[in-house]
Amino acid sequence: MLVAGLGNPGAKYKDTPHNVGFAVGDALAARAGVVFREQSAFRAWLAEVRLGDRRVTLMKPATFMNASGEAIGGWLRYYKENTQDLIVVVDDADLPIGRIRIRARGGSGGHNGLRSVIQHVGGEDFVRVRMGIGRDATRGDMISHVLQPFSKEDVAVVVDMVARATDAVTMIVTEGTERAMNCYNQAVAQEQEMES
Repeated sequence: MLVAGLGNPGAKYKDTPHNVGFAVGDALAARAGVVFREQSAFRAWLAEVRLGDRRVTLMKPATFMNASGEAIGGWLRYYKENTQDLIVVVDDADLPIGRIRIRARGGSGGHNGLRSVIQHVGGEDFVRVRMGIGRDATRGDMISHVLQPFSKEDVAVVVDMVARATDAVTMIVTEGTERAMNCYNQAVAQEQEMES
């Protein structure tokens, strides 16, 4: 099984909205006490962990966001894995900051990283964990928003979201996608109900 967190390589992108997928990968590796190692053959950083009784490869593509699918597709083909064994963790500007939504399949939603993954793995049948980064008009256009560090006011919310998304990935692997969707997507529905 492959868990791929999407993001951009390089220190200047580390704490930006586009890199919350990388942050979840780092959290999963830290919980398991392992470190990522660069694998130039796959153009990615990889780490091996156990989640429950499953052996899982964690990936942070080094191809930059818009070419994420090159690394992911290459790994799946090399190990002869199919898209049912893929979980992609990605930022989502259409979700309010701090929200998580799990989908068993679906389109790119206009996200270039997801578009690249769909193109290179040959379909949409993979689980995605979408992490809300919201849309902040005060931070300029969308490119500026996703590539600037989070504001100080948002950091605590993002830290909590990364922890919950890390738990969500673990639940998907150990208890199944449907169980995780019922748990994490239901929480979103309840919040919306309370707000209305």
